[in-house]
Amino acid sequence: MGKFHTMAKNVLFIMSDEHQQKSAGCYGHPFVKTPAIDKLAAAGTRFTNAYTNSPICVPARASFATGRDVHEIGYWDNAFPYEGRVKGWGHAMQKAGMECLSVGKLHYRNETDPTGFSEQIVPLHVVDGVGAVAGSVKQPLAAPIKSSKLASNIGPGDSGYLRYDRSIMENTRDWLTDEAPKHTDKPWALFCSFVCPHFPLIAPQEFYDMYPHDMLEHPKGNSKDYLLHPWIDKFQKMQCHDDFFTEETRKIAMASYYAMCSYLDYNISKVLAALEASGLRDNTLVVYTADHGENLGTRRLWGKSNMYEEACAIPMILSGPGIPSGKVVNTPVTLSDGAATILDAVGIDEAPVNGFRSLSEIANEPDDMNRVAFSEYYANGADTASFMIRKGDYKYIHYVNYEPELFDQKADPEEESNLAGDPKHAAVLAEMQGELTARIDPNAINAESQAAQAALVIAAGGRDAVLSKGNFQGTPAPGEKPEYVL
Repeated sequence: MGKFHTMAKNVLFIMSDEHQQKSAGCYGHPFVKTPAIDKLAAAGTRFTNAYTNSPICVPARASFATGRDVHEIGYWDNAFPYEGRVKGWGHAMQKAGMECLSVGKLHYRNETDPTGFSEQIVPLHVVDGVGAVAGSVKQPLAAPIKSSKLASNIGPGDSGYLRYDRSIMENTRDWLTDEAPKHTDKPWALFCSFVCPHFPLIAPQEFYDMYPHDMLEHPKGNSKDYLLHPWIDKFQKMQCHDDFFTEETRKIAMASYYAMCSYLDYNISKVLAALEASGLRDNTLVVYTADHGENLGTRRLWGKSNMYEEACAIPMILSGPGIPSGKVVNTPVTLSDGAATILDAVGIDEAPVNGFRSLSEIANEPDDMNRVAFSEYYANGADTASFMIRKGDYKYIHYVNYEPELFDQKADPEEESNLAGDPKHAAVLAEMQGELTARIDPNAINAESQAAQAALVIAAGGRDAVLSKGNFQGTPAPGEKPEYVL
């Protein structure tokens, strides 16, 4: 147990899907309305340098479930769904006889796998227990997309995701109201996992109306003459969603995204109100985070899948007993620290893996800018693996077989000036490269991931069969069928 805690606590761990860190009031967005998230941050501790372990759903969630890095566990992309092979925090809670359940999106293989939950309420898993195999096709990458549902399914209205999030909120509220008060002998953990603001970018009218188009900023680097890093350029030419937007539809999509952030916040407010009404708030640690961010047109990119702040940085907020109120922490942390946080809160002593630690402990310490946050990506559109090291004021992005990027996050938070070739920053570059190679051999891990992906494609019938089937742009809500596109 952490040294700052004298008694075990319940945990309400709330995760959203594709919520970029900056799209929240408490993170400084000039107009996005997230009053519930802001209130949670004001009552607790907000982490400014929080990152996903992988900027795509399945690997990020597997890393969170296990408290281990993606390359250690081999859940490389969205066709390698978590199935419980590597034990995680849920298994430790089950072993201790504690209630551990989920409501909402898991994106694991299926509901029957032993993934550490005593109960899964309205779960969402990968399509057919397999997922998006087309994302595993490499060498060469698949041809550019010919259509984009991300660019066409936008604007005010209703969608399966909106209805699903409403169901997630209602089921979470009901459990907190009816069941949580019954569990008084041991602490419990409830993982509440929303899908908003993940595309399709369709938002309820009342929330969409909160974001008139004249307040929307033009995404940085969205012009055709903006010079992209060669790895990013190759990715963008394959995943060319931005090519299907007009100036007007791009604004509709952005307004919808911000509206979905506010809709997410509304559902979170209902969950937190239910926790308060249950009388258990004073003995419950509340965590809010996301699995990864969203590019939202920046650098002509949509979705996630890269190491820039829009896609890789995530909100991370803690509130509850033992957590400082109104504190801002700059120590780099990752989604996998959430696994150690849960075990610490419920009183289970588990040795941290790869330096992952309880966020509750970190919240009670001075900032440690020598701590390293690490992220990795092997999935859809990646010609080769990419890796991120965040330490101090700097972020280092390593692309296998490509030149790296180095950004001074303090002086250049928009990541517009690559310092990797600047002789004045040679020592910093060498230090960051050393931090990476102390953890992994990038070339060896890239080869391992691509060998596993090639074997998966062969098992699925081969490259031609996989690509001829097409891909689906987003896992559908429960009860809906995926729509494959070429």
